[in-house]
Amino acid sequence: MDDRERRSAGYSQGNVPVTPPGLDAIYSACRRLYPDQPNPLQVTALVKYWLGGPDPLDYISMYANPGDPDRNIPPHWHYISFGLSDLHGDCRVYELGMADGPSGFGFELTFRLKREPGEANPPTWPAALMQALARYVFQSENVLCSGDHVSWHTPLDGSESRIQHMLMTEDSQLQPTSSVLGMVNFIQIVGVCGEELKAAQHWNGRGIIELLRSKPSAGGPWLVTDMRRGETIFELDPQLKERVDQGIEQEGSNLSGVSAWCLWDEPGDNDNQSSDGDDDDKENKKERDEEEYRERASERKGSKEPSRRAISEYESEQIKAALKKGLSSTHLNVQEESQAQSRKESFDSIVSSEGPSELLRTRTLDTVHLKFNLEAGSLLPLALRGRLKHGRHFTFKGIMNDIAITLVSSSVIGSITDEEHPFAAHGTWLQVLIQDEALEDMISDLDELSRPDDILCPKTYSWPERRLCITILPDES
Repeated sequence: MDDRERRSAGYSQGNVPVTPPGLDAIYSACRRLYPDQPNPLQVTALVKYWLGGPDPLDYISMYANPGDPDRNIPPHWHYISFGLSDLHGDCRVYELGMADGPSGFGFELTFRLKREPGEANPPTWPAALMQALARYVFQSENVLCSGDHVSWHTPLDGSESRIQHMLMTEDSQLQPTSSVLGMVNFIQIVGVCGEELKAAQHWNGRGIIELLRSKPSAGGPWLVTDMRRGETIFELDPQLKERVDQGIEQEGSNLSGVSAWCLWDEPGDNDNQSSDGDDDDKENKKERDEEEYRERASERKGSKEPSRRAISEYESEQIKAALKKGLSSTHLNVQEESQAQSRKESFDSIVSSEGPSELLRTRTLDTVHLKFNLEAGSLLPLALRGRLKHGRHFTFKGIMNDIAITLVSSSVIGSITDEEHPFAAHGTWLQVLIQDEALEDMISDLDELSRPDDILCPKTYSWPERRLCITILPDES
């Protein structure tokens, strides 16, 4: 009898149906945590995903958690999903796994929502939120991990709340569980404000999670989301901003890239002439750049999707960017590997052989001119201080075309640049090597971009000895 037959045989003993092993493992974990709630309220997919329904989660159980008054943990609703792991073990959704590997995607989602006084039944909107995240996971096959962040850009409950984004962490009470179908971790969704999301993007999600734990009104030890919370952790304690800055300085930033308005070009010989006609050409080119930016910004503004009930292309792109998966899907990531390899081998390993022919030509450039709007430019200090200074790289991926600009440090393995050729292009992807001796000067020169409200655009920063200049263009309001 092979593994599949043995597992199928486990579904009935003496013709008496038993709970499938994956489902039983999660139920057992819930019973240990809530022994007094054997039959919690559940949200159930009307048509199961494996029967063609739209919702991947078979069930979301909703438990009443009393909290812990001695630790300032309020009563709350605890939501637990069933379906991102293999519940059944009969290949209806997942290939059969191994007991020492992940079950399905290897995790289930949880969420803790502060219970309002006198609230008798749990709200069901968190279940819809969890289904939307599950749809993203099934569509993209990108798992959610502790430390990830999700940009949602709308109140999670559809109200006017400041809680409009999410961080991911291990559930505060549910421990990883296992069955013959594999291991299951419980990843808790934590609702956060925009300022907290930005801090997580600039530093890392785990650091911000610990700051949230330190403030009872912002989540506390069990990270209970309060949709009525009106203050960020930085308003509750302004000193926490310094803690984030220190974390970036000491540990670097986990933000490896963003989608942004960016352009690059190689100034030609005419750009080195000083005739009046050349000045006119430069002015006309600047006006064309700004006009292109305004047109693209207008197009994007008109294309945004207002609905969040069903996962849209816009929603998926927001999640992918937040989970930092979008860059890898465009083959624009520079690999930082422990084993040294030739630049050609490293680059070829990440470029699709099915890509357009122009992407297969690499050329070096003598000088480059980078252009960003103010929103993108404000991230340059972070890219230099939080990424390159720590031996990492940072990519700006164009929002209106296939252009990309990757800033790399001397420590990055796999770049197509070197000290003799600090600028190299592979099709429309430009890599710029910022050598260590230039890094501190550029950090100092661009520091004012950390305060974008003080910048009058357009503004150009130039390093003639490095054959590099950067122009910051105004944002389109």
